[in-house]
Amino acid sequence: MQKKWCVVNLLILLLLLTACDNQQAESDLLTIQDPSLCNFHASPCKQSVANVTVELDLDDPFATSEENINITMKFSQDVENVQMTVAGRDMFMGVIPVALKQQGRTLTGQLIYGSCSSNYMVWRATVTFDYQDVARQVWFDFLADSTPS
Repeated sequence: MQKKWCVVNLLILLLLLTACDNQQAESDLLTIQDPSLCNFHASPCKQSVANVTVELDLDDPFATSEENINITMKFSQDVENVQMTVAGRDMFMGVIPVALKQQGRTLTGQLIYGSCSSNYMVWRATVTFDYQDVARQVWFDFLADSTPS
């Protein structure tokens, strides 16, 4: 009887292991639609504060970790002292400063974010700026290593 249970348990374990296909799990993650995340595949991401709209876009929505990612940020009003950092939203991965070049209401720069062993890594780009002599802040959450869904 004990031998029979061992065989049954072994068969169940084998079934469970074959169901744990990493490629299938990654594919399933891509179908998760989180409306709070930027979807650079569809359009630039926009946030507003104090009558200022800030638009963030990646030159390559398929941008992967540990590679240069060109960014463009546009403001609807004249602002000063713009700064940007990127950090993991749900997991501490350090704080990555982003060097920006400003040309009027448009800023450009490059960022590189690190890789994560998780299949679902959300990064947060935090943008601070002065508008009408008051410090303001917006943030943009986006999925790392995103591929089209």
